[in-house]
Amino acid sequence: MSSVNRKSYGRIGLRAFGYYLLTTLLAAFTGIVLAVTIQPGHSSRSIPVTAAVKVEVVEGPDAFLDLVRNMFPSNLVEACFKKFKTVYSRGAPAGINEASATNDTVAMPGSSDGVNTLGLLVFSVAFGYILGSMEAEGKPVRDFFDCLNKAVMNLVNIVIWYTPVGMFFLVVGQVVEMTDVGEMGREVAIYSLTVIAGLLIHCFFTLPLIYFAVTRRNPFRFMGGVLQALATAFGTSSSSATLPVTLKCMEVNHNMDKQVTRFMLPTGATMNMDGGALYEAVAALFVAQTHDMDFSLGQIIVLSLIVTVVSTGGAGIPQAGIVSLLIVLSSVGLPTEDISILLIVDWMLDRLRTATNVLGDCIGVGVVQHLSRHDLQSSRPAEEDLHLQVS
Repeated sequence: MSSVNRKSYGRIGLRAFGYYLLTTLLAAFTGIVLAVTIQPGHSSRSIPVTAAVKVEVVEGPDAFLDLVRNMFPSNLVEACFKKFKTVYSRGAPAGINEASATNDTVAMPGSSDGVNTLGLLVFSVAFGYILGSMEAEGKPVRDFFDCLNKAVMNLVNIVIWYTPVGMFFLVVGQVVEMTDVGEMGREVAIYSLTVIAGLLIHCFFTLPLIYFAVTRRNPFRFMGGVLQALATAFGTSSSSATLPVTLKCMEVNHNMDKQVTRFMLPTGATMNMDGGALYEAVAALFVAQTHDMDFSLGQIIVLSLIVTVVSTGGAGIPQAGIVSLLIVLSSVGLPTEDISILLIVDWMLDRLRTATNVLGDCIGVGVVQHLSRHDLQSSRPAEEDLHLQVS
């Protein structure tokens, strides 16, 4: 956020943000519809996958209000290890005569252990926006966080080498607790097919339809010019690692304006996570279905909002969707232990959703450049005159 120049990219930024919000909502909606229709987590068995886990469900309106409260933590230090959560109790609240009390469940403010990542994310976005507006005065702090980010990324690269060992023991722990391994394997396979179907619908229907509706051009010809970027995204499973190839495809193959590509593609690599939003929506409903929990319409709406907020700003590195999924599950009151069973197929789904994210970034550049063509044309003469004066 601190690297965004709001004066130079005001209108382009608004259009880009609108595009990111629209496509992420559509992706989450697609995943929810498929998960509710196919129901990959429902089966005939009577015992849930992890019967020992106690699931505490928060009502739809309360879950939404908890989301809003957690977005604005009163104490940043407390937000690192505790978050707000509505709790339910029976009987009379404090200050009310017990004789007049009923057995109705009363919602009361409470808290739960865990990092309030959503509140820290909202604060970081606001803090970065203020740093960007301070220009030269905020440069030392921006350089500090940039260096800190690079150091943490190098540390993560070292830790990733031990991921196979950790995944092995996590999966073994879940397999030992299973009462029916074959049934669970079938459900995970259906879950994978549900995610893949949603990604295909988003890539070959939703995004091309948006591109055609705005530009009136052939979207599949446009997609043909970014095949190299899509192949790189599938191979590396990282939007950030694919960024140089994506820039080359957009600027060389499609001759896109650098004012748009150099702003949107780096931003989209962290903000536009269509594949992640779809995956998290399906995964959350899958976990709920394995515990025989049916979400109401209000809870589904809350889930779509949570997925949209959490997926925006996800890191463009391999397996980053697992971290976002932890936030989504904890926000809607679902157990996070079942994530380990999803790691069995996440290595393949992660590659597919990364390719979806990159395609969404490229389509967004085409859409925003078409909408901003008049602004770009008006800014070119001044830039060309300045270039001639310098020459």
